[in-house]
Amino acid sequence: MHRRGDHVRDHAPGSHPEAPSPVDPIGGPLDRRGFIHRAAAIGGVVGLNALLASGSAAAEPERLAPVGEAKGIHPGRVVWVHDPKVTDWKGPGDGRWYADNRTKQDRVDAMMSRAVCELTGQGTVAKAWDKLFRHLNQLRGKGDVAYKPGEKIVIKPNWVGMIWREGMVDPKTYTLKTRQDYMNTAPQMIVALVRQLTGAAGVDQADVSVCDSLAYLVHEYYGILYREFPDVQYVDYGGKFGRVKVKPSQVPLYWSCRPQGKAPDYLPVCFAEAEYLVNFANLKAHSGTGVTLCGKNHFGSLVRWPAQEGYYDMHRASFSKQTRIYREQVDLMGHAHLGGKTVLYLIDGLFSGVHPIDPAPRKCSSPPFDGNWASSLLASQDPVAIDSVGLDLLRAEWEHPRASGVDDYLREAALAHNPPSETFYDPDHATPVKRLASLGVHEHWNNPRQKQYSRNLGTGQGIELVAVS
Repeated sequence: MHRRGDHVRDHAPGSHPEAPSPVDPIGGPLDRRGFIHRAAAIGGVVGLNALLASGSAAAEPERLAPVGEAKGIHPGRVVWVHDPKVTDWKGPGDGRWYADNRTKQDRVDAMMSRAVCELTGQGTVAKAWDKLFRHLNQLRGKGDVAYKPGEKIVIKPNWVGMIWREGMVDPKTYTLKTRQDYMNTAPQMIVALVRQLTGAAGVDQADVSVCDSLAYLVHEYYGILYREFPDVQYVDYGGKFGRVKVKPSQVPLYWSCRPQGKAPDYLPVCFAEAEYLVNFANLKAHSGTGVTLCGKNHFGSLVRWPAQEGYYDMHRASFSKQTRIYREQVDLMGHAHLGGKTVLYLIDGLFSGVHPIDPAPRKCSSPPFDGNWASSLLASQDPVAIDSVGLDLLRAEWEHPRASGVDDYLREAALAHNPPSETFYDPDHATPVKRLASLGVHEHWNNPRQKQYSRNLGTGQGIELVAVS
């Protein structure tokens, strides 16, 4: 028997059991049911305990101690949708995970619908997107304004597995040479999102751009996207075979550590021209930064390599295991044309693993995954909260997210107005003029079995994890 008092909330506050469930795009209602209770029943922290005993992990973080200001229609809400049936892939050698018969588009569509409806507390996808647009416009001082036809939207996936400089893609043929099974943002996830935007939200295809500035958008992914959305603008590093080559705008980004003697950074044209942005990251651990989630996803939102000679080295602080130091992710999360335009944060957790160590996904051992693919999608309006949940999920699986300093960027972002590092975060001006406000709320859950946060427990104004299956 699921007991709401024991585990995360399984429906939105203020909603009623008799209210209609969000509709599955393939034609049926989605039944609400919790799944995190399996974690408490099964356990699943053996690997974590073994790592801690070995002494290779950092000290356990303080739990249920929220810092920062929660964001969103329902402040601090993060929706976690888990569907073990969305994937039908045995692993390398069993075709490609992004093939039509391996990742099921209808179930991805259902996950995306459930995510936006639960996030906003609305019963339909159309009402959910109207809420999202209006909420962001109110925050920006534009009033209670809906999406207007002609306004542009850019989607930022994480396609680091197609990065131009690492030899994984043949630039002449635009096909993958290696890492064909790498865990990028799935094309099926992009399809589900664009279906919502061009359907329920009323956005014209031509007003949607999909851009990872460091990637060659390979034919293997492009074919899946183009066959349904031929008028979407696909912006990539090379600009071949119908893609649009990424170009810099005149909109600068300034690093708050104020480096000297470095070439200036400018956002891509599609980011500068967009009225809205969707940050679509991956649920991956990272051997350098510990995790790569929504914050680090914007390392691919500039028209240059993160550690390119002559420019500020974005890896310099992000790879540090220290705490209370300047973090590049905060500038990216807080910039007016990046975080300031973001209407929705998403994390594709269909397949997980460790970048760049794993050429293919790993199955996850902790509940509710229990030796299967993660098969998940996270959604939020709070960039700090969603990365905090992603970090906790990854800490339960891999060693690198448990290293010292991994959550330091989240604490800096949550307290951007008065950060532990004492940095004056202002990425929009050449000299410090206006501090960023808190970018969201950060905390760690109570334990890897129950996965409860302070709003679930009623003990604080932190994260509310809404988990559905």
